[in-house]
Amino acid sequence: MKRLAILTLALLASACSTISPEAKVRQKLVDAGVRPELADCMAGKLVRKLSDDELHELARVAKLPGQHPGHMSFDELGERLRALNDPHIVSVVTRVGLGCAIAG
Repeated sequence: MKRLAILTLALLASACSTISPEAKVRQKLVDAGVRPELADCMAGKLVRKLSDDELHELARVAKLPGQHPGHMSFDELGERLRALNDPHIVSVVTRVGLGCAIAG
């Protein structure tokens, strides 16, 4: 019984210290130059609509050398997304980004 209580407490403690996928995506968006309030809106939607592999691909695009993503034109951002050759990622990011920008 005592072991079970200790194990349960250890699992609860580790769960509390784990950063949620939404928080990770939000931070990556902010690091890429997205306004924090827009990143708040987008993060949960992206996590729900994209697979883990797709999220990793999106993060990889944000790390490409060159101009800081926060200073890219919309056209350059679109080119980088299209370079993924994954229409699903492009579609989801575009719809989520526009929806959140319109919702303001």
